Amino acid sequence: MNIFRSLLGRVWQDPNAAEVVKIESGQLYLVRPGNIRSSRECIYNEAIATIRRVPSLEHNFQLVITRVYEEGDQELLEDEDETDEERVFLISEELEFRPGVGETENQATFVWRDLDGDVDELYEFVTTEETNEPTRAFFETCMYRAMYERKFKTSADSIRDQDLTQFIWKPPAPKVTGTSKKAPQVVSESRPSSESREPSSPSRKKAVKSSPAKAKITSTYAATVVEEEAQFFEWDLEIDGFVSAFDGVLQAKVVERTSNDYNYWLVATSEEGDLIMHKIASDMNPRWSPKTQSLTWNYYNSGTYGSWALQFTLDEAYESFKTAFARASWETLHRTPFNKIKPDEQAYVISATNEDVEMRDAQNEEEDEEEVVSELDPDEEPSDEEDEDDVVSPQLQGERNSQLTVGYKGDRSYVVRGNNIGVFSHTGHNQVKYHATISKISTPKGREFKPREVMLHDQDTKMILMNTAEPHSLYSMDIERGKVVEEWKVHEDVTVDHIAPDNKFAQMTPEQTLVGASHNALFRIDPRVSGHKMVDSQYKQYVSKNKFSGVATTESGKLAVASAKGDIRLFDSIGKNAKTALPPLGDPIIGIDVTSDGRWIVATTKTYLLLIDTLIGEGRYAGSLGFDRSFPANAKPMPRRLQLRGEHVAYMNHEINFSPAR
Repeated sequence: MNIFRSLLGRVWQDPNAAEVVKIESGQLYLVRPGNIRSSRECIYNEAIATIRRVPSLEHNFQLVITRVYEEGDQELLEDEDETDEERVFLISEELEFRPGVGETENQATFVWRDLDGDVDELYEFVTTEETNEPTRAFFETCMYRAMYERKFKTSADSIRDQDLTQFIWKPPAPKVTGTSKKAPQVVSESRPSSESREPSSPSRKKAVKSSPAKAKITSTYAATVVEEEAQFFEWDLEIDGFVSAFDGVLQAKVVERTSNDYNYWLVATSEEGDLIMHKIASDMNPRWSPKTQSLTWNYYNSGTYGSWALQFTLDEAYESFKTAFARASWETLHRTPFNKIKPDEQAYVISATNEDVEMRDAQNEEEDEEEVVSELDPDEEPSDEEDEDDVVSPQLQGERNSQLTVGYKGDRSYVVRGNNIGVFSHTGHNQVKYHATISKISTPKGREFKPREVMLHDQDTKMILMNTAEPHSLYSMDIERGKVVEEWKVHEDVTVDHIAPDNKFAQMTPEQTLVGASHNALFRIDPRVSGHKMVDSQYKQYVSKNKFSGVATTESGKLAVASAKGDIRLFDSIGKNAKTALPPLGDPIIGIDVTSDGRWIVATTKTYLLLIDTLIGEGRYAGSLGFDRSFPANAKPMPRRLQLRGEHVAYMNHEINFSPAR
């Protein structure tokens, strides 16, 4: 490694150099040893590997694999809903990074663990023959130096070569096992059940199916976080209920695969061995029921979403397991110790695991049309006067609905599909009918685009559109003409990531201003001012990397702001610090809304909703809302987690993916 000393001195000691080293050409594969699925899947056919410094986080580096597009590919991808342009991995010992051997003499590979995948899944970057041996060796050395700095929180400038040998991966010694018969394992992805059909004495026992062999979680490389006695059930679609998956009581565990890895697994173990090993992840859809002392969840395996349940024998066991599971889920998402957050924030996170309210089916009762907007009934037959094609115009076919906005003053609703907007009229009995299509949305200069976010404005005569390709601008469309008539340049340096009306019902009034948000700033936008439309006196940038993901306003103009980190901030006005900051559960929030009086907030994640009461219930400011005063540390609100039942997900047999709730 000494031959790289001078080169390291140039690239490593320059803190302004974001990139340390780069391999310009290669391919990225996902490798699944011992799996019935394709054992080697090509992720990027052409890619670049880079070691990059983590901005503003000293002694931390990332391994970044960036996709390289062939000529013509980029243009094609512009029409897709999303692209997967790079994979980012925090460099640490847990990656188990090591060099491999290529198929030819001049080809080499680098291999590391997929920390977010199954326990034995690996990534493999295969270099091309143009990448010479010194470049590969230098890249490997830089990986070890990055591991050294992360582990010891100090510079690697003056270390010796032998100081890096501890980071050279060595395969684990083979485990000596006896000859006793082991129970079949289930390593899958699935989820469990409901209050209407909680685990109970089964009508019949269902055998646990075996699946491809996996590295055992409960080996010497795993640490048990909690272990309690429980009964084990699986949802049976045929009999519409839970059946026993194991006779008698077994040990339910939460285990961490390696120390400080934040890679937790839910394990059910009998005397014969592990029956299941399900990785704890945000899409497990866990549901806790104190009435039956049970945990139900979903997991996906071999193309099927299953539903599972553990029923604990003691109250203490149920509470202990629930707390440990919540901590493990939080650490999995945040990659940091749970005890690093304040006690009141810990209590807030744990409270979100409490059983949600019973969601009953809606009754067929007459309701005020102005308060209810229903979607098209898929079972409704078209009348004799209209053809089925009238429901969806030809221009909208082949695309997916991406946005919905409802007129307050008129009788119109607008559905965005691709670069077209379907206009629907309200026909009574809470039904809607296709009315027209605003097709081929384009900028005033004629460039077509797919609106990323839309908002009705100025007494429902205009619609404000956001264009992904122009993040510094907004576009104003004349509803009557069905045409974009203005581009509003907001600011040269600040992007407009999200918009909201000045107040909840501003679209019904002539109010011209609106609220904008970037990833870490809130500001007011006024289209009447000349030049840039941002109001400089009402701009507030926040120091931390908030990753704002949505903003909503009350009738009086107070703001609820969500983030991709999962936290929620409540402001009484733009330009001030938040009055209340609700800690993140960990899952990114993709949408937020608030009632007109500010009493209730609904936040949407991919797999569940959070309903939060902002009323301060005790203390000096009891009776105030969190928009105006901070909650006492010992009296933060209890978030209500609203989610699908596990057995319903099993019937659906596809992943949960909510759109923002209102």
